[in-house]
This record gives sequence, C-alpha cells and structure tokens, in this order.
Amino acid sequence: MQKKNILKGVLFVGIGASIYGMLATFVKLAYQDGYTTSEVTTSQFLLGIVGLLVLNFIQTITSKKALPSPTSREVRNLLLAGTSLGCTSLFYYIAVQYINVSIAIVLLMQSVWFSVVVESFLTKKLPNARKIVSVIIVLAGTILATNLINESLDLDWKGIFWGLLAAASYTLTMFTSNTLATHLPVFRKSIIMLLGGSVVVFAFLFFAQIGPLHFEGLKSFYLNFTDNTEHIHSFNYSILWKYGLILSLFGTIIPPILFNVGFPNAGLGLGSIVSSLELPVSVTMAFVLLGEKVIFIQWVGIALILFAIVLMNLSKKENQFAEISK
Repeated sequence: MQKKNILKGVLFVGIGASIYGMLATFVKLAYQDGYTTSEVTTSQFLLGIVGLLVLNFIQTITSKKALPSPTSREVRNLLLAGTSLGCTSLFYYIAVQYINVSIAIVLLMQSVWFSVVVESFLTKKLPNARKIVSVIIVLAGTILATNLINESLDLDWKGIFWGLLAAASYTLTMFTSNTLATHLPVFRKSIIMLLGGSVVVFAFLFFAQIGPLHFEGLKSFYLNFTDNTEHIHSFNYSILWKYGLILSLFGTIIPPILFNVGFPNAGLGLGSIVSSLELPVSVTMAFVLLGEKVIFIQWVGIALILFAIVLMNLSKKENQFAEISK
C-alpha cells in the first residue's frame, strides 16, 4: 500500500509539473496572435476563479461531512499571500515578451536557491554543505542554460529582470502555500489565493491597458515607463475562449489540484524532485511548438539544474526511492 501511494503521488506531481511547464508556450502563442499580457493574465485568473468555484460547489454538496471554513484572519492572510501568486504569473508573462520561453523558465527556476536563502533567513541558520553545493551547481547550470558564455548572445535585460522577479515571487508563493491554512480543502484555499492574485492582475489591466485608454492623465503617467502604446486598447474578449480556458486549466486549476493530491503521498523531498520536470517540459515545448533554438550546452545547463534539485532534496526522502524499487 505504501509503495502504491508513493507511485500515485509521483505520478500526480509529475503530470502537474508537466502541464504547468506547457503554460508559457501557450502564453507566447497568445502574444503572437496579438493579445496583451493584461488580457492573458486576466483571462487565466478570471476563468480559474470560475472553475474553482464550480469545483468547490461540487465538493461541498457531495461531501459526507462539513468542510472546514477559514477564519477572517486566515482569509486576510491568504488574500495577501495570493498577491504573490498574481505577481508570479504577471512577472513571468512579461519576461517571455522579451526573452525566449526556454530562458524564462530557467530564470523562474532560480527559486530553487532563492528558497535556500529565505529558509536560512527565517531559521537564522546557515545552509548545510549539500545545499550550498546545490546552489553553486544551479548557478553554474544557469550560466550554461541561458548560454551566457556565448559572447554574441544578446539577452534583453528587461526579460532577465522580470524573470528574476517572477522567481522571487514564486519563492514567496511556495512558502505561503505550504504554511498558511493547511487544514482547508484545496479548492477553498486556492479560490481565496486566486482572489488575492486577481487584485494584482486586474490592477495591472487597468494601469497598463484600460486606464490609459480613457484617462489622459494616466496615459501620460504610464508613458513615463514605456513608449509602447500598442497594447492600450479595449479588452479583447476573444481571448477568453481562444486561450483563456487552456491557460486557466494549465495554470490555476489542474496543477494545484494534482500537487495537493500528489505531494502528501510522494513527500515534499521526492515531490520537489519530480516537480522539476516542469523545466525540461517547458524547454521542449518551446523547442517543438515555437521553434526556439536550444543548443547542446543549454541542455547541459538544464541537466545541471535538475541534478542540483535532486541533490538538494534527496536526503529528505531518499528512503522513498527504495520503497518504490521494492
């Protein structure tokens, strides 16, 4: 039974990570069809909330016992924590405007060593040797995976900046998701966090697209940050049925459900290793569907990052590998 539960957890986490890894490719395709970052994120969060409300309703009426409800303090904390979820999507999608998906996902994975820094700060303890070595390997892998050693490479610093911001907010999201209101059903918790993230997303929609269209003062203020006015227009509702459904399913509905089912069975250590599948899946999708060039040295860098993730987490649950192999 134990072996079956671990395999089930590994399968769910692996599928969830693979699905999430496909997300940025569809975002890039939406950009190619003329949709804006505001429209992409708004459609994802709006339909994601609707989908989770439906799932929560079904769970509530079919549950044989009363489901726990959050306190007002938990609601407030989850809403606040959800803003990092909105920032992660927003920053990540802005990054892929300027750089390839294969580079953006590598930058997002810097959350691996960001989390080590945050953990050391919170516990007031220096990381052990294994984690320090893992961080060094991640950094070395990042240099190779982004092809920084190629002198002719011209990476847009804006994409790097937004990609690293996405990694920072993703780190915060992981910490808050694993510590706040863990007793709540996944649908109820996810809805509240999505509502918090939607505040960020809708604010960006108003500031970057809708507001400047109707208010000259806001448009003048906005133009202090960019000269690009192509995305200042009415909201294109066609994105809701063209890309919104797949973005919400792949970004805010299916992966969180699979992770919440899979991680308790696989364990945090083994689950973290399996979830790193997001990286090669994302790069492969970009290579196949977008035609992005990924050279051998970048694959070597990706392999190093994956190795570092395994090295960092293996000691926590390494006995689970033995359980699976029995």
